[in-house]
Amino acid sequence: MKKNITAPINERIRASELMLIDQNGDKKGIVSIEEALDTARKASLDLVQVSSLDSSPVVCKLMDYGKHLFSKKKNVSSSKSKSKKTVLKEIKFRPSTDTGDYNIKLKKIKSFILDKNKTKISVRFRGREILNSNLGLDLLNRIKEDLSEIAQVDQEPSLEGRQLLMVLSPLKQN
Repeated sequence: MKKNITAPINERIRASELMLIDQNGDKKGIVSIEEALDTARKASLDLVQVSSLDSSPVVCKLMDYGKHLFSKKKNVSSSKSKSKKTVLKEIKFRPSTDTGDYNIKLKKIKSFILDKNKTKISVRFRGREILNSNLGLDLLNRIKEDLSEIAQVDQEPSLEGRQLLMVLSPLKQN
């Protein structure tokens, strides 16, 4: 297994003299590489280069590099788990959707919006229903009005092929 080393450590440091910072963050001054490596071995720590290669003098710090990588990896994974990704949910209607079905689908849209998800609402037309696309537009406007207190329109109703689409998202909180 190959290790992914991001910074030069211990014997990989090529500078002859360097600015040494101890494990507490105190500057020890400019020392030779041999003296810095000896100090690191006595403290059972790694000598890690923290500045770029072209800086003069090169800055190195005494630290437990394995512990440093572990905590860095743990912080990244914990920040990923805390962030909530916005999901795009979809509800499909027909231009002839009855009031009972409309109310059930409206409750489902409300639950999506309250869970902080974007919702794509589509009205599908079959056959000659496309000639009465204004029925679909009326349906989407009715949904927009019913959800105006909890949702905002991200994408206004638009006809794409044989379906009418609209995207709603939760209202921004102040």
